[in-house]
Amino acid sequence: MSAKEIVQDFYKSDILLDSEAVSKFLHDDVVLEWHSSKGFIKMKHKDIVDLTSQLGKAYVRSKARISHIFEEGNTVSVRYSHYVKTIENPREEMLLAHFMVIWELKNNKLYRGYQMSQL
Repeated sequence: MSAKEIVQDFYKSDILLDSEAVSKFLHDDVVLEWHSSKGFIKMKHKDIVDLTSQLGKAYVRSKARISHIFEEGNTVSVRYSHYVKTIENPREEMLLAHFMVIWELKNNKLYRGYQMSQL
């Protein structure tokens, strides 16, 4: 499986709400450097899995709509919009944020991520 295919599978519907599924994509030494509209955060494996678990409690559906994806060797760049459906209103899809992320893969797992997001 190519690096691009691995990243595409990572962003498939509802995976970002399933901490077990997300964990399988992450390298043990993963680091995600995330610049959001609220500031900078550096996340390791446990932090990412914990965030996924929190998302899974708040939302019933999750969909990443990828607009751009590029692969060069073991590096993949992805631009996407993340939409969710809340537990309170599962019929209405709402935009969570727009994202741009560069993933470096190691041993076919997400190893280093550099992400920016904005509402």
